[in-house]
Amino acid sequence: MIEDQASSLRRMNQSRLIKVIAVTGGKGGVGKTNVTLNLAISMAKQGKRVMVLDADLGLANVDVMLGLRVDKNLSHVLSGECTLDEVLVEGPYGVKIAPATSGTQSMTELSPTEHAGLIRAFSELRYDIDVLLVDTAAGISDMVLSFSRAAQDILVVVCDEPTSLTDAYALIKILNREHGVFKFKVVANMVRSLREGQELFAKLSKVTNRFLDVALELVATIPYDENIRKSVRKQKVIVEAFPSSPASQAINKLAQNALTWPIPSQPGGHLEFFIEQLVADKVAGG
Repeated sequence: MIEDQASSLRRMNQSRLIKVIAVTGGKGGVGKTNVTLNLAISMAKQGKRVMVLDADLGLANVDVMLGLRVDKNLSHVLSGECTLDEVLVEGPYGVKIAPATSGTQSMTELSPTEHAGLIRAFSELRYDIDVLLVDTAAGISDMVLSFSRAAQDILVVVCDEPTSLTDAYALIKILNREHGVFKFKVVANMVRSLREGQELFAKLSKVTNRFLDVALELVATIPYDENIRKSVRKQKVIVEAFPSSPASQAINKLAQNALTWPIPSQPGGHLEFFIEQLVADKVAGG
């Protein structure tokens, strides 16, 4: 069955390459979901077809942050009640959202068969996309690691909190030592100045350079912006509610740069690999 899925994915993707970016952070509260949604909408405003996968399978909040009504979610796909296409909801500028469920412990403890069912749903997705943004859960669970390692690019979001840096380091360490990931892109979020963002990055780099064989790249410093709080209350993202604000400008610049990051021309990061890798991981683990 797994070989059949992989073959169908190769056929599906042979004429188009999909940019897959995992947005993670090690801990909660660093603004990871905010970064994901703003990136998605900024890319969509630039004419790209974007999908956001809410991969926080037990504590989903992407739909809530956008004020979207969701009747079905990924749990209904797993149960066979509907297809993935049927649970997708449309956000601002045509961004497609694959919503998860909130407050459901069972979604965080899926069996290998259930994971394969979810992954199979993605292989059958009919909607054409240019970019898939994966908003991972916080922490270093198996699912966070699987989604992260299978993406082409990993955005590690950090903020000026000691636990943010220690948890980000723990995530990078596991992905590097146990899964052979060597490149990470870092976003310094909610910083008071460019210098503060650079200092955060320097602190993280100092530790990784000493103990790990990895290459870190600071790709964005997003300033602390009161308009973010205002936009959250409006259930909108800041690039939509306050497009000229400092944070919006930083995010738009990051989105423009991210769209220029190269996409491998062979399996190793786009959706085909994303699916195959997760299937292989879960079957091997089972």
